[in-house]
Amino acid sequence: MSEQDQKPAHRTARRRSLVGMIGPGLLLAATGVGAGDLATGTFVGGLLGTAVLWAVVVGAAMKFVVTEGLARWQIATGETLIEGVAARAGCWALWLFLPYLLLWSFFVGSALMSATGATLHAMVPVFAEAKTGKIVFGAAASIVGLVLVWLGGYRLFEDVMRICIGVMFATVVLTAILLWPGTGAVLEGLFVPRIPEAGGEGVTWTLALIGGIGGTLTVLCYGYWLREEGRDAPEDLASCRVDLFTGYAMTAIFGIAMVIIGSNVNIEGSGAQLLVTLSERLDLVMGAPGKWLFLAGTFGAVFSSLLGVWQSVPYLFADSWALLNGTRDTDTRLDTSSKPSRGFLVAIATLPMLGLFWRFRDVQMFYAVIGAWLFPILAVTLLIFNGRRAWVGQHFANRPVTVVALFVVLVFFSYLGLRPYLG
Repeated sequence: MSEQDQKPAHRTARRRSLVGMIGPGLLLAATGVGAGDLATGTFVGGLLGTAVLWAVVVGAAMKFVVTEGLARWQIATGETLIEGVAARAGCWALWLFLPYLLLWSFFVGSALMSATGATLHAMVPVFAEAKTGKIVFGAAASIVGLVLVWLGGYRLFEDVMRICIGVMFATVVLTAILLWPGTGAVLEGLFVPRIPEAGGEGVTWTLALIGGIGGTLTVLCYGYWLREEGRDAPEDLASCRVDLFTGYAMTAIFGIAMVIIGSNVNIEGSGAQLLVTLSERLDLVMGAPGKWLFLAGTFGAVFSSLLGVWQSVPYLFADSWALLNGTRDTDTRLDTSSKPSRGFLVAIATLPMLGLFWRFRDVQMFYAVIGAWLFPILAVTLLIFNGRRAWVGQHFANRPVTVVALFVVLVFFSYLGLRPYLG
């Protein structure tokens, strides 16, 4: 029996279990924590110290607000946000979305391959040049991810991701505990918001930390994981909120750990090489166990993010393509073995390999610029769509506090996207 034909009773049992309740949120957390989060968190920690730990929490909270709105829309209407936009705004919006999706996929794919390759080279330095190791290991990791997603289906993906999440979370948090700067400093950084001057760069990097926590386009994939888990009833909203709170709490803890680690180790550099340099510094500070502990956590983070993007983003392409061609049955889950889904999976796992020959910093910069503009669009969409009680009903409509929170997301990410042009 295929996953598509599984009995509703099985799905109900999964929903009631702890694993089933928090599964999609953990997938979202693992997919959202990638190379950018690692590099940014570490660098900001080294530059600003623990004073900006509050920014990690704010960033995770903003992403929670948006993703919770996506879940409310889907449970209320039975439609993903992509389906809702196509039905109510028109297919022209999807024609605008597809080029964005393709561009985002290329740069995030390149960034994840580069980070995974650099980490594996640091663990197994069999090549004379780090660049060669990054290219070879990055391409190999991408192919492994492709095979796992292609052959394994959603359940194998879920199981592998849990292993990666466990390794990532345990090792990085343990490293932060070993480098603990003091409970007083951590509590002050969390609850007394301030931004060190840092030669005039304090505000810039604090904003980058807030905006970079928790992923970008991958939040749209949460709805498809909900369908895989069979969450479509009104009573499932409470589980979704617990699920998302757990996922973003883990994201915040991970980000806090990276800032703490960075605050204890003086390093310079950028991008994927920053992570390798950090591991070498940890070797000096904590010895070889510290280095390998951190590298294991880093690999768990970047490979789980790669695997999550490879598995989830083809949903978005296949859904958009089917809606544009009039072949989408919104009452059923997507056929992940369809040609559009499989074709996009192969494309995202191979074409971004070209970016392995570029500097990681440049790839990450383009990815950050592209990702910055997604959240203002999502915030506006959710303000309108979830604000229409005729569409979502009284119970699922935006509350005043939700409207304020989404407006804050809209203003912040709009400013983040416009800031480079404001001088």
